[in-house]
Amino acid sequence: MKQLNCLIIDDQPIARAGIADYCNEISFLHVIALCKNALQANHYLEKNHIDLIFLDINMPLLSGIDWLKSLKKPPSVIMTTAYEEYALESFSYNVLDYLIKPISFNRFLKAVHKVNNYLLHKSENDVLFLKSEKQLKKVDINDILFAQALQNYIKVITQKETIITQMSLKSFKDQLPQDHFIQTHKSYIVSKYKVDAIVENQIIIGDYEIPISVRLKKGVLNSF
Repeated sequence: MKQLNCLIIDDQPIARAGIADYCNEISFLHVIALCKNALQANHYLEKNHIDLIFLDINMPLLSGIDWLKSLKKPPSVIMTTAYEEYALESFSYNVLDYLIKPISFNRFLKAVHKVNNYLLHKSENDVLFLKSEKQLKKVDINDILFAQALQNYIKVITQKETIITQMSLKSFKDQLPQDHFIQTHKSYIVSKYKVDAIVENQIIIGDYEIPISVRLKKGVLNSF
């Protein structure tokens, strides 16, 4: 199993040490450095390949989320924070899990396995090909926002374009990383890492409003 190079960023020494102790118990995690603020972490990002960051939010100089916004291509991130209210916003910035302090080892273990599975899928299945307008169009899975079923077709909305292709929503879903996408409605599949907000029975992605069915709402909320 490939080792994941990690940074731990937290202004509290006890919190940094606690996450490092957890990492040392997991064979595929390798801690590169413990940083007391986000700016200090820039040095290690420049000098090392980093796969995963454990990031606190409320820190001096620059908050974890503000720092994350400044990165052009951030590594995968697990938030480690005492504040629940930033969870939805954080998932817009490549955050794969959100751990509320105090963090149990079981919850930590679940989060790092999620990241490991995500990175395996990402490296093996970054793209797929969709037949559209008598051609096969190459689609980067990480660019997909959501897909909508339209009778015998589906409409795939990406960051770059909209693609209409003839297949069922289930067939399309089966081609996607299962922990990356969620079904919110019988006619919609959404990339949960592109979600900006959840408002009542709708998911907001940019200017798009995607419905959440009553039957699926509990599962949708539990997936974040």
